[in-house]
Amino acid sequence: MMNFLFLIPIGLLVGGFGTLIGAGGGFILVPVLLLLYPHEKADVITGISLAVVFFNSLSGSITYARLKKIDYKSGIIFAIATLPGSIVGSLVTSYVPRRMFNKIFGIMMVIIGVFLMLKKGNNEKKELKGKKNYTTRTLIDADGVKYVYSYNPTVGIALSVIVGFISSFLGIGGGIIHVPALVNLLNFPVHIATATSHFILVMMSLSGSLVHLFSGVLTPGFLKIAALAIGVVFGAPIGAKLSKRLKGEIIIKSLAAALALAGIRIFLMAL
Repeated sequence: MMNFLFLIPIGLLVGGFGTLIGAGGGFILVPVLLLLYPHEKADVITGISLAVVFFNSLSGSITYARLKKIDYKSGIIFAIATLPGSIVGSLVTSYVPRRMFNKIFGIMMVIIGVFLMLKKGNNEKKELKGKKNYTTRTLIDADGVKYVYSYNPTVGIALSVIVGFISSFLGIGGGIIHVPALVNLLNFPVHIATATSHFILVMMSLSGSLVHLFSGVLTPGFLKIAALAIGVVFGAPIGAKLSKRLKGEIIIKSLAAALALAGIRIFLMAL
């Protein structure tokens, strides 16, 4: 019972910060679970994390929907693109050597984090109207703020396939990769990127979780999922509302710091 109650505040923190930066919180949860349950199988840990990411992203997306910051058209396209990679990633988790992949991925996250920390400015006002093969989107949020941006949908779909695989393989959700990609490669305004990423995570994490559920991987972790889900359901709306008050640059810098710290942690755990 104490273990159950102990996991609820962890879920609250994961839900709040994960939703704030649009990352789902799995990149925080996986290292925590690995520390708390050192003898648990890797696929069980990733399965638990993906299931919690689903509840987190669903709760956060409801709040983001009320704020009218989700690009549904782009989000649905990218979410569908993540599904093949998400399913495959969930299936191969138990077959690929985890320690080696953790080292590679940990280094990659540190590099991305450092890049974002050093990068000057943001893309809040960046528009690429009229460029060949680009899609232009216009959104007006609940506060009446207008966002206009353009991106290459082919690049977005390709990135989403990769994100789907990596996120399900490691159980980290995928937002830590998707948000920087949406902002820096697809020109999304930061607040739209975090909200849309969360919306994409709903379908991506659900598909990965269902694979783990039908394979029986989630059975040992039902109580842990329940406790963490209670926490993230309450934490996610808090994170979404906080994102409304923070500047886009602050969100990106927070994400960068989280990426670097998580990358270092994952790498050290693989040694």
